Amino acid sequence: MEVHLITQIIKASLEEDLAWGDITTENLIDPNQSSELILTLNEEGVIAGLPIAEQVFKILDPGLIWSPLKKDGEFLPAGTPLVKLKGNSQQMMKAERVALNFLQRLSGIASLTHRFVQEARRYSETVRIADTRKTTPGLRHLEKYAVRMGGGHNHRYCLADAVMIKDNHVAMLKQGQKTIQEAVALVRKRISHTVTIEVEVDRLEQIPAALEAEVDCILLDNMSNEMIVEALKLIQGHCTVEASGGVNLQRVGSIAATGVNIISVGALTHSANALDISLDYP
Repeated sequence: MEVHLITQIIKASLEEDLAWGDITTENLIDPNQSSELILTLNEEGVIAGLPIAEQVFKILDPGLIWSPLKKDGEFLPAGTPLVKLKGNSQQMMKAERVALNFLQRLSGIASLTHRFVQEARRYSETVRIADTRKTTPGLRHLEKYAVRMGGGHNHRYCLADAVMIKDNHVAMLKQGQKTIQEAVALVRKRISHTVTIEVEVDRLEQIPAALEAEVDCILLDNMSNEMIVEALKLIQGHCTVEASGGVNLQRVGSIAATGVNIISVGALTHSANALDISLDYP
């Protein structure tokens, strides 16, 4: 993770929560008091975000002692102690909610990703479960990190990462009287040779044009499993095939069984429940 990006996100979050200080803690707790607390996982899942939580606490209390008992990416049972903390009591109370918000959110994403990956692995040893750009504004860097901790892969980080010609692009190109082949040829002249080109299709009859354009990847959008199988017959391994749209835990295994290379799942980041983690006295 890029340290400067993480630091900016954490400082903005602390400023949001401590806009005018902590009226409760500052009026009740001795500013020189120190305490020992422990972070505990209260339900099973994959942990993600411990380094972020550590930085939250240490921004407010640089002298805090952070003693990790587990590390990001581990699948752990309920009741597992994660970290022992020793530091200034006031500062720990001020950092608690922000640190837990990050840790619970990212662990929830990692845990959901793990479930998708495990289900897909029952039917395919090679298919990749990937995220999308359907992330919380401002938290994409962290949420995509959490997907990796859960065993998933990252799709585009931003719009500059790869060329992806989606349905609205296709409609606009048609309005401008350009074919997919012409569009791909044009963009290929303008981008680096290291950048991949992907075209989204939602009908089988769109596939031949994408193949003729020699794209790197074809995204099968909101297709039934039967349509995906027919699409793979048309593509015949000439490019990478991604399936997306309408993917859930009940269906991901059957999509994996079709033989696609990638399954992208927006739910990994937009529908993950926070994992239950608490900070208490041991």
